[in-house]
Amino acid sequence: MSALAPPPIPQAAAPAVPDNKGRSGLELLSRVFDLCEQLGVSDIQLRSERYVYVETNKGMEVLPQLGVFSRQNMSDVYRALIENRESQNHGFGRNETSDERTDAKIREAFEKMRTDRVDDFACNGIPMTNGKVSGRLRIQVHLSASGLGITCRILNDGIPPLDVLGIDPDTLDSLKRSVQRRAGLCLVTGPTGSGKSTTLAALIDWLRQNKAKHIVTVEDPVEYAYPFDMDDPNGSGTKVPAPSVVTQQEVGRDLDSYRQGLKDVLRKAPHVILVGEIRDREAMDTCLEAAQTGHLVLSTLHTTGAVKTMGRILEMYPSERQQAVLNRLGEMMVFIMSQGLLKGVERRVLTYEFLQNDDDTCASAIMNYSKGATALEDVIRRGGNVQWDANLKNLLKQGLISEEAFENARMNREVGEELTFS
Repeated sequence: MSALAPPPIPQAAAPAVPDNKGRSGLELLSRVFDLCEQLGVSDIQLRSERYVYVETNKGMEVLPQLGVFSRQNMSDVYRALIENRESQNHGFGRNETSDERTDAKIREAFEKMRTDRVDDFACNGIPMTNGKVSGRLRIQVHLSASGLGITCRILNDGIPPLDVLGIDPDTLDSLKRSVQRRAGLCLVTGPTGSGKSTTLAALIDWLRQNKAKHIVTVEDPVEYAYPFDMDDPNGSGTKVPAPSVVTQQEVGRDLDSYRQGLKDVLRKAPHVILVGEIRDREAMDTCLEAAQTGHLVLSTLHTTGAVKTMGRILEMYPSERQQAVLNRLGEMMVFIMSQGLLKGVERRVLTYEFLQNDDDTCASAIMNYSKGATALEDVIRRGGNVQWDANLKNLLKQGLISEEAFENARMNREVGEELTFS
C-alpha cells in the first residue's frame, strides 16, 4: 500500500487588521481615544505606515486592533487636530468666518511644518464614539523615516489636588508656604514626562483657591486650564468665584512669541508668574529680574537633582557673570523640586528631591557653588529637605518600586553604607 500523505496542519488565522482607508482624521482619533480610555493610558505614538503604540506601566505596547495608519491617515489626523485647536482660538481682530479661519489655520500649520519640520501645540479634547470627550491634548508633530509622526498626550481635564501626587506631607506643607511668599524663584525640574507641569498646576490651583492673587502664566502650550470658580468652601454644593484671578497666555494663540510673553509679563501687574520653561539665558534673566522686583516666579528646567540644576543655570552664562548669578540665586531661590516618574510595581510612582532655601547655610552653599557642590549636597541631606536617593530608598522599602527600578534611578553610583539594605 502506498503511504498516504498526512493531512496539512491548519494554520492559525492572522488577526484581522482594520482597513483605515476612507476613515476621517476625526474618526481615527475617536477610535484611538476610545481604546486609550479603556486601557487607562495617556501617551500615544502615531506614525505613518505603522501601528499605534501607547505607553503603559509595562512600557510601550502596540495596539494592532487599530490597524496601520497610512500617510493619508496621518495627514487627516494632523488636520483634525489643527481644526480642534482652532476651536479654542478667540479670533480677535479677524473678520473671516469660522470656516475661513479654520482653513487659514490649516494652511499656516502645514506651511510651518514644511519649514520647521516640527509643530508643538495643545488643543481641545476629541469627541469619542461613546459620546464622551477626551481630555485636552498636548501634541508634537514631526517627521521620521516612515513619514509624518504625532506624539500625543491626553491631559487631565481636572487638575489633581496636591495631596494625591505622591509628595509627603512635610514637603507639601513646605511647598504651600513657599508659594505664599511675596517674591522669589521656585523651580520644578525633571526630564520630559516627569510630571513637572502637573505639580506646577496643582500648586497654582491650590494657591488660586486659597489666596487673593493675580497669577499670570506664559506657556507653550497651555496644558491645564484654570477655571475662574471653585467649590464653595462653606459646603453649599455650589460654585463660587475663586479668590485669585489667573491670566493664561499661550504662545501662538495669545502671544506672537515666547520672548514677547516674557517681555510683557511684568506690565500686567502680577503677584505670581508661571513661566512654562526656562529655555535660555534671556528667560533666566527675566525670571531673576521678576523675583528681585517683588514677584514670585515658578518655572521648570530639564534637569535631575538640585545640584545639577545649579550647574545647568550656570551653563547659560559666561564665566565672568557666574558668581553674580549665584549671588542672586542665593538671595532669590525659594526651592528646587526635582522629580521623576518611575515604573512602579503596580503603577507609575513619583520620586523627587526637594531643596528649600530657608536659612543662611543654604543660601551660602548656593552662593559658593562655583567652589564645589559638597556644601549644597550636605544641605540637601539635612532635615526638611529630601535627597533623591533617600527618597528612592523609602519607595523601595514601601514596596512601591522594584530593586531594578531603584538601581536604574539612583544618582549615587558608589557602593556605601548609606544605600545598603538589611
